[in-house]
Amino acid sequence: MSEQIALTQRASWREYLELTKPRVVALLLLTALVGMALATDTWVAWDILIPALTGIGLMAGSAAALNHLVDRHIDARMARTLRRPLPTGALSPRKVLTFAAIIGSIGFLILDLFVNRITAVLTLASLVGYAVIYTMYLKRATPQNIVIGGLAGAAPPLLGWTAVTGEIHAYPLLLVMIVFTWTPPHFWALAVHRAKDYARAEIPMLPVTHGIDFTKTCILLYTVLLGVVCILPYLVGMSGLLYLIGVSVLNIIFLAYAWKLKVNPGKFTAWNMFKFSIWHLMILFILLLADHYSGF
Repeated sequence: MSEQIALTQRASWREYLELTKPRVVALLLLTALVGMALATDTWVAWDILIPALTGIGLMAGSAAALNHLVDRHIDARMARTLRRPLPTGALSPRKVLTFAAIIGSIGFLILDLFVNRITAVLTLASLVGYAVIYTMYLKRATPQNIVIGGLAGAAPPLLGWTAVTGEIHAYPLLLVMIVFTWTPPHFWALAVHRAKDYARAEIPMLPVTHGIDFTKTCILLYTVLLGVVCILPYLVGMSGLLYLIGVSVLNIIFLAYAWKLKVNPGKFTAWNMFKFSIWHLMILFILLLADHYSGF
């Protein structure tokens, strides 16, 4: 106990930054930025761009911190997460809750005062969906947790669009659908690689409840579905040839990983697929951005 108190007293800004899952938030902000850019023919006005990204980023960081708080006992039982600030005692639950409340409130006020009400409310709904509905209930209740809960993480493109236009449109909902469909093969690849960890923590991830082979089949089927969904922006005229060529290459590589994982996996195939999936989503949204302004 005394060791944990000492660690808590030595907590620095790095522990608080880790609570916000900065790499995840950076990817979410990229998708929000693309949502903003696609909503206008010119570049996004700076008086919207800066407060929108700041507010969305702060609220996403708040949701991540709440996830750390709720999952602290689970994190302490998993090799991947046992060095996080709460399991190590570097931060106390009270400090984490206070931090999450402060940055979440500031983020909401920034969006409400300097962007618009609909973006603030939708971002709050996304925070509640991830930190409460997914983390507190779905994650522990069903092997379909990441499928249902993935909707909260898919919201940023819509938030970016509403920040610029103040209204919901079919185009950003299509971007939401892409992220939503991408989420299961992304997380299930990690779950396959860390299946023993999830079993030890008694989290009903799909490999734990239905077996690794069944999960690999689901990953392959979702990857095929993702390939179809990713072509839709081109088919509806939302993007052009540059996006179509680029995303087709990305989808082929992703599908090759899913096929190898199902048919002839190596020791690190699932982990490599998980890492590539992050690049897949990041490059896909960069392609959307480049295509939008290139006119190609």
